[in-house]
Amino acid sequence: MNQQTIDMLTEMKMTAMAAEFANQIQDASFNSIGFEERLSMLVTAEWNRRQNNKVARLMGNAEFGIPSAVMEEIEYHEDRKLDKAQLLRLAACNYIDEGHHVVLEGASGNGKTYIACALGNAACRRMKTVRYIRMPELLDELNIARSNGSLKKLMKAYKKVELLILDEWLIRPLTSQESYDLFEIAEACSSRSTIFCTQYQPEGWYTRIDPDSESQSPISEAIMDRIIHNSYEIMVEGRVSMRERKGLKASVKKGSGED
Repeated sequence: MNQQTIDMLTEMKMTAMAAEFANQIQDASFNSIGFEERLSMLVTAEWNRRQNNKVARLMGNAEFGIPSAVMEEIEYHEDRKLDKAQLLRLAACNYIDEGHHVVLEGASGNGKTYIACALGNAACRRMKTVRYIRMPELLDELNIARSNGSLKKLMKAYKKVELLILDEWLIRPLTSQESYDLFEIAEACSSRSTIFCTQYQPEGWYTRIDPDSESQSPISEAIMDRIIHNSYEIMVEGRVSMRERKGLKASVKKGSGED
């Protein structure tokens, strides 16, 4: 009868519950535990397995630039001037529930991508849908979707994402068509949260969204209006690049005992 129960649980894809039940019938110490408590253990085992699998799927679908990034490993060197309390509050994901954005500003190599991916990791663990993408890849994706007639479908997909991470935001000035495509993304995600990783302060975004200052295009203002008034701005500083801190030369120095 016990084996039949295990087989039925397995067939119903309740593998953790089946394994826990098999463990209980093999360990005599469980005989002293009441029915309700043992049942609770079975259900908890299955629930934990399904939650862990869901988190793994969410993280896989996010396609993080740094999949291993976690909040616990963010380095708070004095020259980085990071507010640990602020980052931990963001890790609680209330800003996602409230539809706010995060702008991570700083020079190349200062660790913006790591922090963004760590926040994305924290969001996945709270069962939020996350998507990471670099700006050049997003523009290519939009261009391909427009050419093959799947742009509307792509926009619907972005609307479903609870947290979008846009790395290398405005890494180069945009063309007129790219500016319009970016506006469509901003509109699609207007009620969702986005993390922007950029080397430029928001004041410099206008001319990168619309390089032709004489065109008087409302696109720049429309995009900025959807972002900047609803964002937490975090400056990621640092006299030393994180790539330099973690690079080969740093390893050689540590190995040789140099400071």
